[in-house]
Amino acid sequence: MFSYIWPLALVVLSNVLYQICAKSMPNEMNPLASLTITYAVSAAVCLVLFFVLNRGGSLFKEYAKINWAPIVFGVVLVGLEIGFIYAYKAGWPVSTAQIVQSAVLAVALLFIGFFAYREPLRWNKIVGVLICLVGLAFINWK
Repeated sequence: MFSYIWPLALVVLSNVLYQICAKSMPNEMNPLASLTITYAVSAAVCLVLFFVLNRGGSLFKEYAKINWAPIVFGVVLVGLEIGFIYAYKAGWPVSTAQIVQSAVLAVALLFIGFFAYREPLRWNKIVGVLICLVGLAFINWK
């Protein structure tokens, strides 16, 4: 059970800290400059964790297994980071930016799952989409 729950708990904790950090980026600092620091720290943490968690592992052997995904993932991560930083700079509240993004993302991923991965699209998922849309209306209602 623990092996099923800890990854999502880590994602939730990391996402909370992520949103706090994105909201707290210095307004006077260029977001792309701040991301160079962010990614340098991330690369260093990944390097250390690779060797701590894979005693005797070889980065070069792992790099030989590369496909398109890690490269595109790197570009996509920059889009995520810069998108949230600019959303907060534009005035999005930290209490709603993530919720709105997540609801729209959930709807998009339902259809991507159905069309690209042949995941079933059952009535309960359609009702969930409708609830997400109603929730978005309530969250953005002024």
